[in-house]
Amino acid sequence: MDRLGSFSSDPSDKPPCRGCSSYLMEPYIKCAECGPPPFFLCLQCFTRGFEYKKHQSDHTYEIMTSDFPVLDPSWTAQEEMALLEAVMDCGFGNWQDVANQMCTKTKEECEKHYMKHFINNPLFASTLLNLKQAEEAKTADTAIPFHSADDPPRPTFDSLLSRDMAGYMPARADFIEEFDNYAEWDLRDIDFVEDDSDILHALKMAVVDIYHSRLKERQRRKKIIRDHGLINLRKFQLMERRYPKEVQDLYETMRRFARIVGPVEHDKFIESHALEFELRREIKRLQEYRTAGITNFCSARTYDHLKKTREEERLKRTMLSEVLQYIQDSSACQQWLRRQADIDSGLTPPIPMASNSGRRSAPPLNLTGLPGTEKLNEKEKELCQMVRLVPGAYLEYKSALLNECNKQGGLRLAQARALIKIDVNKTRKIYDFLIREGYITKA
Repeated sequence: MDRLGSFSSDPSDKPPCRGCSSYLMEPYIKCAECGPPPFFLCLQCFTRGFEYKKHQSDHTYEIMTSDFPVLDPSWTAQEEMALLEAVMDCGFGNWQDVANQMCTKTKEECEKHYMKHFINNPLFASTLLNLKQAEEAKTADTAIPFHSADDPPRPTFDSLLSRDMAGYMPARADFIEEFDNYAEWDLRDIDFVEDDSDILHALKMAVVDIYHSRLKERQRRKKIIRDHGLINLRKFQLMERRYPKEVQDLYETMRRFARIVGPVEHDKFIESHALEFELRREIKRLQEYRTAGITNFCSARTYDHLKKTREEERLKRTMLSEVLQYIQDSSACQQWLRRQADIDSGLTPPIPMASNSGRRSAPPLNLTGLPGTEKLNEKEKELCQMVRLVPGAYLEYKSALLNECNKQGGLRLAQARALIKIDVNKTRKIYDFLIREGYITKA
């Protein structure tokens, strides 16, 4: 019996013969008693009575072919699929190219057959209409799922999250400390009585009007904060950092005009300038390629690789000037050599040493007799000496960082700098030391 097996015009898309492993050409044989997977044989292996494992030569079989009409007696199934593939490759309306790809039909035959059976066929039109109606009915009958809103965060007072949100309380949609927070104090002693003189009554009304204007200013500022998403300052800063440095400078300059144009228009303005910057940078890169005589992207990749290699070699050559800088001070030279030895051996240097360009570094702090020194281990003493930090202050900073790390599950350098109001370089050294010693973990 004849069965429709494969419509593809490419022989490599058909399964291989299990006998000779060659690509099957129609017609071919499918064993009805073997499988899965299906067992296919070409006509040559079938006539030789090929047998393999469970397959026997006396099994029932099916003849797989697409040489039979489907929609038109003069068109086989193979030609129908070839027509559809040609229309997809050449485009609707390019009937001469479609006929050239098919090779078995003329331009007029291809156009007439496609328009009759695939465009103006009422069977296909009614089928599509039924599918569309079924989809609409399914959408109309389906209930809209309801998901309860997430519980808003309730940060504790004076916590890091509360400070990041500027004291905003999401559950109340209000701030702990409002703008012009003491505006109501001017009204606490005002009392309207009947025996007030006209001047005193007018004065009290003027105070009330001033209070109303201060309330309007408070509401205006809160609306700007909500509309522009400025409540979570850290999230706002992260969104700002996704732009290049030049666009960030423009963002900072145009921020004062954001309250005038509105949040959507302001974001569109910044995004358009970011796109312009990217286009200008890409044009400059292409101009650099053209100046170097590069005319294809393959050569451009080679050029970028060589340019990066040259830059790395140039940075290596600058190390000599760094050595000459340290060699003037014998103690600094010894520290530099130890640091380079640690780097070469794969170890992390304990304390990154600062550059002595232009001035002498301060001597290490003497911890003898300072309170809290007995509570430090040797590495902590060395850290306090290098950063010139008294033990009591170090223990206080360490405790604050440990508590915040336990609350948040991790700590970033920016959070550490927000907690410790000292020199940022000292904060970095303390943060790196606590990370390296395992007291805290990075967020």
